[in-house]
Amino acid sequence: MSPQSFRYEAKDAVGVITFTRPDVLNALTFEVYHELRDLFFELERDTAVRAVVITGEGRGFCSGGDVNDIIGQLFSRDMPGLVEFTRMTCDLIKNIRALRKPVVAALNGTAAGAGAVIALAADLRVASDKAKIAFLFVKVGLAGADMGAAYLLPKVVGLSRATELLYFGDAIDAATAERYGLFNKVVAPEAVQDEALAWARRLAAGPTFALGMTKELLNAELNADLYGALDNEARAQAVCMQTKDFREAYEAFTEKRPARFTGR
Repeated sequence: MSPQSFRYEAKDAVGVITFTRPDVLNALTFEVYHELRDLFFELERDTAVRAVVITGEGRGFCSGGDVNDIIGQLFSRDMPGLVEFTRMTCDLIKNIRALRKPVVAALNGTAAGAGAVIALAADLRVASDKAKIAFLFVKVGLAGADMGAAYLLPKVVGLSRATELLYFGDAIDAATAERYGLFNKVVAPEAVQDEALAWARRLAAGPTFALGMTKELLNAELNADLYGALDNEARAQAVCMQTKDFREAYEAFTEKRPARFTGR
């Protein structure tokens, strides 16, 4: 796929998605939503890519839906047309979470609205110490529960904090987001890309099948009981024990050398 509404590059087993509308803080258009949804779906089958970084140009990561290109146009849609749009936005989040490869969000600046949920849907978040994040849906008269925010956010920061962030819609700074557990790591602005890429390359060099299984179980066990989770993990571990990467890890240990994982 060659997207037209953002930049996508793949190198050293890492795919890098960059929002390229810095003049509007990388606000989303219908085309960006559509192409981003499809790209994450296709990345599942791209064996050359083993980890993904998503980031933005300029001062912002992503400021959410473009006021003119999306919000203004939604007023002309009937209910089926609105549902078609909201399902597309949710399918983007579904594809990010379903991708059995690590996704690292590199927050170079503000993440707001849909941009905040895209960052939330990533597996890991590295942020600039100048970055802010806001789930501001209620500020524009919409439910704070959008694109899976009311499902994912409590799992990351707890119900009380999630309620606060979704009810008020206020922006929080990087230090606060890190304290809440929303940002995994906060670094200087000039170090965000390098740090996120370092994490992605480290993960891409790891056992891809096992990492994919880990993500699959993290998703599956968000609402599982303990016995169900234990059963899932027992079966998953037995599957991983049949992979070449599992044997490679053992042989590398016994031979006192670095493991060379192939994702098989």
